[in-house]
Amino acid sequence: MTFGVSDMAEARRFLEDWGLENNGSSDDCLRYRTRDRTDVLVRHTADPVLPPAMQEGATLRQVTWGVADAGALAALQARLGTDGALADPSGLSHAFRVSVRVAVQADAQDVNGPGITRRVDARSPVYERAIPISIGHVVLFVDDLDATMDFFVGKLGFAISDSYPGHAAFLRARTPGPHHDAFVLRRPGKPGLNHVAFTVSNIHEVFGGGLAMSRKGWETDIGPGRHPISSAYFWYFKSPFGGSLEYYADDDWCTEAWQPSDFERKPELFAEWAVAGGIDGNTRRQSRAA
Repeated sequence: MTFGVSDMAEARRFLEDWGLENNGSSDDCLRYRTRDRTDVLVRHTADPVLPPAMQEGATLRQVTWGVADAGALAALQARLGTDGALADPSGLSHAFRVSVRVAVQADAQDVNGPGITRRVDARSPVYERAIPISIGHVVLFVDDLDATMDFFVGKLGFAISDSYPGHAAFLRARTPGPHHDAFVLRRPGKPGLNHVAFTVSNIHEVFGGGLAMSRKGWETDIGPGRHPISSAYFWYFKSPFGGSLEYYADDDWCTEAWQPSDFERKPELFAEWAVAGGIDGNTRRQSRAA
């Protein structure tokens, strides 16, 4: 993910607190990465190196998608008719490269219950902070949903996992794969970034990361909570990047046997449950939301 921001110092502080590894940052370009070496690059909004912005102010400027190998990259470039980046219908730049990710195994979450004993003579983990494993998905407001679906599904070959017909769709880049790598929401005339999600090991790390961010003074957008459609636990924080950043864990895994569903837009389908205003990192009690 490549961002343009108005305050580089604040962006650096957020990424450090978020739990990413500094990977050779300079004054004009912040370079951070997750545990599996997914890159986050940040430049000032006025930096001419950045692709054009889809909205004013701080925002996401480019998504770089990984492919399996050089042969797959060449085939994709031939199909798209370009060996460089291309813009989606909302103006966001998309680039492609051979993936540099490495395999990382999530920390085990052994859950006990009546008749099932998986954790013996051991306590569940408590995390003092999160160290994200990867970037899981990006969520975009789009001007033209039909054209955006043609871009992701028709051109890039994404699959539809679930949808709100006429309003939004959950899209995955590969099968088998996680429930969604992109979620696109129709917002005519106002395309932009909604959020970027970072995967962590389990619900305990979602809580540990969220509490640490709260202690450091970052403001909760919403969470912690759980999405009923993708099954994932979440905690969103307002960020300097033009949208929220999310910790999330335990999302659905989809094979060819997955059956996409159409859903009606309802608040309870965004969150099965959620804490308004977040949890204070010091008292460990709910922050009082306005």
